[in-house]
Amino acid sequence: MKRLLLAAPLLASALMLCACQREAKDGITEISGKMFVFNYRIATATYMLTLARKAPLPENGSVETEYENPAGGAPIVEVSKIYPFWEKIVLESPPVHCVVKDKRYGVKIRILDADHKLLQSLETTVVSDIDQTILPAKPLVVGPAYTKNPDLQKPDGTTDYSPETGCPA
Repeated sequence: MKRLLLAAPLLASALMLCACQREAKDGITEISGKMFVFNYRIATATYMLTLARKAPLPENGSVETEYENPAGGAPIVEVSKIYPFWEKIVLESPPVHCVVKDKRYGVKIRILDADHKLLQSLETTVVSDIDQTILPAKPLVVGPAYTKNPDLQKPDGTTDYSPETGCPA
């Protein structure tokens, strides 16, 4: 009976440690922010997501992000290296086109170790509160000194700020 009383706390401790390890494995990161970023100066829109670290990140790990393409077609896939000392991971897509207000766009995130073994998988949606039609079709400025883009000038001297065309309905 004494052995059973002594073994019970050890067994409970071992179970708690196993549960903690399982929780850390399943939850290395959590999504802490998500939005579309519209940069009117260079006429681009991008997805931006942040992940907060909840457990140690793998050495030589990476994150593979698959963004739904607002213009239609194949998803946009980006692979980024991650570092164990990072407290947060910032994911930004290349420029996207045809973002529509209040539409949900899917994003899939995979945390991989050095051998590309899946450690965590996350899925979410990102919603914009504005349409991409607020952006001009061409950048307002060019070059490092923010020189006014000469392509925006019409032959009659007015400036063409029209939005991008050709987006799916």
